Amino acid sequence: MRTKFAGAAIICIALAALLATTVRFEVVTIPPAVLSASRWLAIACLIGYAVFRRSLTTWILISMVVGAEIGHDWPGFAVNLRVLSQVFLRMIKTIIAPLLFGTLVVGIAGHSNLKQVGRMGIKALAYFEVVTTIALFIGLAAINISRAGVGVQLPAAARTEQLDAVKQTPADIILHIFPENIAKSVADGQVLQIVVFSIIFGIALALLKEDKRKPMLAFAESLSETMFKFTNVVMLFAPIGVGAAIAYTVGHMGLGILVNLAQLLATLYAALAAFLLFVLLPVAIIARVPIKKFVAAIAEPVSIAFATTSSEAALPRAMEQMEQLGVPRQIVAFVMPTGYSFNLDGTTLYLALASVFVAQVAGIQMSLGQQLLMVFTLMLTSKGVAGVPRASLVILLGTAASFNLPIEPIFIILGIDELMDMARTSVNVIGNCLATIVIARWEGEFTQPAPVTAAAIQEA
Repeated sequence: MRTKFAGAAIICIALAALLATTVRFEVVTIPPAVLSASRWLAIACLIGYAVFRRSLTTWILISMVVGAEIGHDWPGFAVNLRVLSQVFLRMIKTIIAPLLFGTLVVGIAGHSNLKQVGRMGIKALAYFEVVTTIALFIGLAAINISRAGVGVQLPAAARTEQLDAVKQTPADIILHIFPENIAKSVADGQVLQIVVFSIIFGIALALLKEDKRKPMLAFAESLSETMFKFTNVVMLFAPIGVGAAIAYTVGHMGLGILVNLAQLLATLYAALAAFLLFVLLPVAIIARVPIKKFVAAIAEPVSIAFATTSSEAALPRAMEQMEQLGVPRQIVAFVMPTGYSFNLDGTTLYLALASVFVAQVAGIQMSLGQQLLMVFTLMLTSKGVAGVPRASLVILLGTAASFNLPIEPIFIILGIDELMDMARTSVNVIGNCLATIVIARWEGEFTQPAPVTAAAIQEA
């Protein structure tokens, strides 16, 4: 039955595409109701396939299609669905702090191998710096090749929203790492600060005698297991939350937004694709990562990140999937949250690209030396973006102020920032998932999953 629905879905999708193409090129006139009916018929077949497929990843992907169609057909209604995506994001955010605390404390104090923690920290930071630096240079090369900002005219309503430019000093970046109040860090979603607190707490617990350490260690272990189960419960709502997020995006921006600034969007997506193909894929091959199993494991968290434009939304499921793939929990718990502050590959590539785009729109010729100086500045400022709302735009404004660039061109990006954010957030998640396997392989602790586990991952 599943095969029949899959075949019917392919036929219906082909029919809907054919009808849309004939209307687009004015071959024949077809009523809008017929076009809409053909699309919904294809969606109905996809839903039938998902019913028999019984895969959460399949439901999430199909919900994205349904959300896009709702946003296109009923934009007014779709905009009101945003509350459902916000509910999903809020529930996910409640998981992060206790999950990170529990897994990190167990990973450190449970093994009492403090040397390994320090060794992993050095290896992880070295890997993060190398990969993000390459991402910055790819972004720089892409925008200089496409010259997407040359000739762009700012619309009259470009500055419809005000954002405060923030200059981050080295002292600000350092202070951002350390919590002054752990409750405030949890409330503000400061992932890096939670990680630092949990690491120090785990080290302190490891230094205690066995009778003092055992009760807290048992609590932390029970907490981490509970939060993984909590994640499974919340993920049942994922198709609704993800579909609502896509419906809202299409409803308030429209499908036509894809036409606007198409060259800038194409430049970003091409640069991210090049980064995946020429950087992350070779890294995966060198680290002997099982590519097919890795792709199957990250499909769900990446689709969530793409739809919600939130790396945090994908974090709990990504951690769970990497553990099922064979990465030890203590490495997953240490590397992935740290990477959310230091290994934002997609965001750093975007920042380099967007900064030069601003100069191009303003008609300012920047020498290669000036561009390199700006890139190295971004290498530092981009490390402080964790937990900052609309962080990339805030960093862009700070960079523009630092290099005497006009800030008006930045506001032209606001119109398509969500579409750009979808891609860069997905690459952030892929990069951090890969980083956990690389560090685990580097530590000699990556174990290949049994066939049963691999099948379970694909059916998860």
